Amino acid sequence: MGVIKTGIRAAQTGMLVNATLVIAKFVAGVLGNSYALIADAVESSTDVFSSLIVWGGLHVASLPPDENHPYGHGKAEPLAAAVVALMLIGAALSVAILAIREIVAPHHGAPEIFTLGVLAVVVIVKEVLFRRVAKVGEDIGSIAVKSDAWHHRSDAITSVAAFIGISLAIWGGPHFTAADSWAALVASLVIAANGLALLRPAVHDLMDRTPESSLVLEIDRAARSVEGVRATEKIRVRKLGMDYYVDIHVQADPNMTLHDAHIISGKVKSAIKAAKPEVQDVLVHMEPFE
Repeated sequence: MGVIKTGIRAAQTGMLVNATLVIAKFVAGVLGNSYALIADAVESSTDVFSSLIVWGGLHVASLPPDENHPYGHGKAEPLAAAVVALMLIGAALSVAILAIREIVAPHHGAPEIFTLGVLAVVVIVKEVLFRRVAKVGEDIGSIAVKSDAWHHRSDAITSVAAFIGISLAIWGGPHFTAADSWAALVASLVIAANGLALLRPAVHDLMDRTPESSLVLEIDRAARSVEGVRATEKIRVRKLGMDYYVDIHVQADPNMTLHDAHIISGKVKSAIKAAKPEVQDVLVHMEPFE
């Protein structure tokens, strides 16, 4: 429950910071005649909703198992991550469409120089926020929090692109006026790539894909370390939220009593959970060793 609260706090912080930056960038973009800055504000507005979705997803994932959800509500975490990734892709598409329209039929002149100062502050704030939230996501093993962190990084990237484009538009003369819009277009491609990269692991978790082989090997090693275990097979591991659930077949002396087999299964379960604390539950199926 503690890791869930940590993730929620990270999402709340990101939501407050993003809301402030969206207003600042949009106002500066309108007053400063910068399409790239307005597009950046549009992309940042999705950050507010993504943090809200992550917050909600982590809250649902923290709910205990019930009659209708005996395995808990952990799937809400990768589901929230998938939604955030899709929002990133959607934001990239909208920014790209608007940027192309502006390139084809420009409607404004060169941006104001003060917009560069606004963007410099935004880049610093978003990069710091990315690093802090990414660390939280790594520490608690949350795909949703990691996705939210990359939302912050994508915002920093679009701001850097906007900074370059605005600089060219201001000092490059009339021939570089469209650089502001080209910067928004390039940034949209980077955002879309990040969205696709984040969507993949979220979908894998939703589809119960087997986690990395190193985790399975450690689980197998822990089970085999128990006295009386002759062999193991059919190890199945799936991730629900930030927890893992394990099904394992353990082979032991076929002549032992049911009571002794039950004791060994309990020891196997304890050994696996001790070796990998992120394992929430273990189902041990005892079989005769042949």
